[in-house]
Amino acid sequence: MISIQGKNIIGYASSAAGEKQFQAYAPASDTYLPETFRCATTEEVNRTMELAAEAFDSYSQIPAAERAAFLIAITEEIMALGDQLLERANLETGLPITRLQGERTRTISQLTQFAELLREGSWVEASIDTAQPDRSPVPKPDIRKMLVPIGPVVVFGSSNFPFAYSVAGVDSGPALAAGNPVIVKAHPAHPGVSDLTAQAIVRAAERTGMPEGTFSMLYDDGFEVGTALVKHPATKAVGFTGSYKGGMALFRLAQEREEPIPVFAEMGSVNPIVILPQYLKNHPVELGKTLAGSVSLGAGQFCTNPGLVFITKSEGLDDFQKSYKTEILNTSSATMLTAGICKNYNKLRAEALEQPNVSVLAISDKHSEGENQAEASIALVSGKNFIANPKLHEEVFGPFSLLVVCEDTSELYDAVAHLSGQLTATLIAEETEVFQYPKIVRQLAKISGRFVMNGVPTGVEVCPSMHHGGPFPATADPKFTSVGRHSILRFVRPQSFQNWPDALLPDELKNSNPLGIFRLVNNVQTQNRIQPSNDAG
Repeated sequence: MISIQGKNIIGYASSAAGEKQFQAYAPASDTYLPETFRCATTEEVNRTMELAAEAFDSYSQIPAAERAAFLIAITEEIMALGDQLLERANLETGLPITRLQGERTRTISQLTQFAELLREGSWVEASIDTAQPDRSPVPKPDIRKMLVPIGPVVVFGSSNFPFAYSVAGVDSGPALAAGNPVIVKAHPAHPGVSDLTAQAIVRAAERTGMPEGTFSMLYDDGFEVGTALVKHPATKAVGFTGSYKGGMALFRLAQEREEPIPVFAEMGSVNPIVILPQYLKNHPVELGKTLAGSVSLGAGQFCTNPGLVFITKSEGLDDFQKSYKTEILNTSSATMLTAGICKNYNKLRAEALEQPNVSVLAISDKHSEGENQAEASIALVSGKNFIANPKLHEEVFGPFSLLVVCEDTSELYDAVAHLSGQLTATLIAEETEVFQYPKIVRQLAKISGRFVMNGVPTGVEVCPSMHHGGPFPATADPKFTSVGRHSILRFVRPQSFQNWPDALLPDELKNSNPLGIFRLVNNVQTQNRIQPSNDAG
């Protein structure tokens, strides 16, 4: 059993210089857990970032195979925590053990996939254009390019995923894989889980000989430490998953610096679902069951929760609404992550239901035992009134969805056209309908990062083809994903080497291709070595 320290982790050392502290909260029992956690001081922030900057010089040069071994060691140390980590997460989040087991597996899988990516090596996108000294009228130099790490990355843990979007999650994993030190600002909703995970990472770093400062973690239950980390000149990028308000606050801080830095922020989404008439006619009852399950999954605390469902007044509507309503009424309430999140859910839901021309379709009447319980809810509004009221376009974080009933597909298109950028959009349609309503299809594609057909948006597969991002305001930069191998591209930059002697080049760019990676050589993708006669310099 590993003891929870409650101290800031700065490199390989623990630190508790400040007086300010807080306790972890157990939402299911509405009680505070006994351990205390020390908030970091300004001096501790500065020391952390200075150590990270020093570590970058050496960590960025460590061979990819050794960084891969470090990531695998992290997975081993996390798994060695066993049930202790799951039980603590259950206490601090109210999430069921089975859900947490799945999330831990996902986290291990993410780190393992990055280790495999490093071992294979081609992700650096090496590109080589050999010299042509006899080219007329101007000789062509030898130019070689690859992706290189950017520097210390500050990661903000997320409240709704204590493993996969937290200390060893979707930001920390790729940042470490790319060769950047990581500084985590632990989320106060699960500080004990963060403590145990951070200790596991430190043990892995020591086991594999990583430079001190490759990883650190600081506590705060307010905004001071996060603000200081973003503003510190050693910070080169920020990873964040949370609210629009929080993400934009960090984005503005980063742009106000003397050296602006990127903030890769995921900031929420209503994930619209559009149901076309023929599919509705053919599958009304099944649709009601499917959507109710997606809306209520995990107490609606997923960034891909379907907050809006668009439908037309057509055959099958009554049967769909009856099925949808029945399923929601029979859905048990569930514990939300924190008392604050539960309070905010009830507040935002009430505000939505108080809007003109909005009516309640169903609110779950099955209340489970425990505190901070959220009831699954669906409301009803016409397409015309939805279009006229921007308040109804906003996210309600929790098991809530608004059913928008449009007069026809023309009004449905107009309603969807009023939406901003989303993580996902879903089209539920017969295949023939895709060709009947091209404007609707194109509009959904335009506003979404992931376009789902005949499914639900909840559930994010960790694989190379997954794009978990979307146009603003779903994310701060729609070009990048926070899930899958390509998420590493957030934490690197291209660098060209011109006329460098072969012996001084990185292994990825040397003539002999000692790593055996795929490279673009004179516009040809190949693993072949380059003949010495083409050496630069």
